[in-house]
Amino acid sequence: MNHEITHPERQGVQATLCVIVPCYNEVDGIRKTVESLLQHLSDTDQSFEIVVVDDGSSDGSSGVLDELDREYAELRVAQHRRNRGYGAALKTGIRRSSAEFIAITDADGSYPLERLPELIALCWNADMVVGARTAPDVEYPLIRRIPKSFLVAYSSWLTGEPIPDINSGMRVFRRSVADNYMNILPDTFSFTSTITMALLCNRYDVRFVPIGYTARIGRSKIRPIRDTLRIFQLILRTGMYFAPIRVLAPLIAVLSLAFLASISYDVFISRNLTDKTVLLLLFAIQTATFTLLADMIDKRSGR
Repeated sequence: MNHEITHPERQGVQATLCVIVPCYNEVDGIRKTVESLLQHLSDTDQSFEIVVVDDGSSDGSSGVLDELDREYAELRVAQHRRNRGYGAALKTGIRRSSAEFIAITDADGSYPLERLPELIALCWNADMVVGARTAPDVEYPLIRRIPKSFLVAYSSWLTGEPIPDINSGMRVFRRSVADNYMNILPDTFSFTSTITMALLCNRYDVRFVPIGYTARIGRSKIRPIRDTLRIFQLILRTGMYFAPIRVLAPLIAVLSLAFLASISYDVFISRNLTDKTVLLLLFAIQTATFTLLADMIDKRSGR
C-alpha cells in the first residue's frame, strides 16, 4: 500500500511536466536535489510538479521529505512502506501524475540538473530525450564503465540504432509513450534500459544529449556484477520481445556454419553422413523456424 502526503491547495492544478525522483536512503542528498530542481525549473515557463517517491527509506529521508513537503507547494511525496525497487518507484510516480511529460532524475546529486530544462525543451519535438553521460567531465567508475560499454554495444546492435547511454537516470519522455509499455517495465534498476530498448526497437524518436556526471552524495546502491547481469538479461528479454530476429540470428549463423563444416567433413573426408551433421541441420532449421514465428507474432501484435 502507498501513502501520499498532499496539500489541499494543489488539487485541480494541471501540470504539463512531472519530475519524478526515486528516493531510497538519500538523507544526505534529497534536500539539495529538490531545491536544485525547483531553482532550475522555476526559471522556465513550464507548469510543473515534483513527485518524490520514498521507496521505504530507513535513514531519515522520510523526515526530510516531510519538511520539504510542507515548505514547497510544487512538491508531492509518495511513500512505499517497504523497498520495492527503483523501477517500482518510477511507476508509482508516473501513476500519481497526469502530466503530459515525465522527467526522471536521481536523488543523489550526480546529474547536472541545470541541463534538465534543455532536455524538456527538446522533448516537445521528440518522444524521449536522454541525458547521455558522455561529456568530458563524466566521473564514472572503471568497474562500471567496462561492462557498460559491452551492454551499450550489444543493445545498439539489437536495436539497429546507436545508443550512447542505455540506462541514464536523467531523461524526459511523453507519458503516453511510457503507458504503452508499463506492463513490461521492471521494478528494478533496469527500468531505464528497458524503456530505451522498447522505444528504439519500435522506432520512436529518441534523442541523446551529452551531459556530465559527478560522484554521488552518499553510498551507491548499485551492485556492479549482479546489476550488470540483470540488465543484460533484461536486454535479451526485451530484444526477444521486439526484435527476435536480431537476438537469434547469431545462433542461427553459428549452427549453419557448424552444419556446413560438419557435412563438408562427412562428404569429403569420412565419406559418411554422421548423426552429428543431421542434428546440427535440425537444430538450425528449428531455431530459424522459431525465430520466424516469434517475428510474425511480434509484427501481428503491433508492439
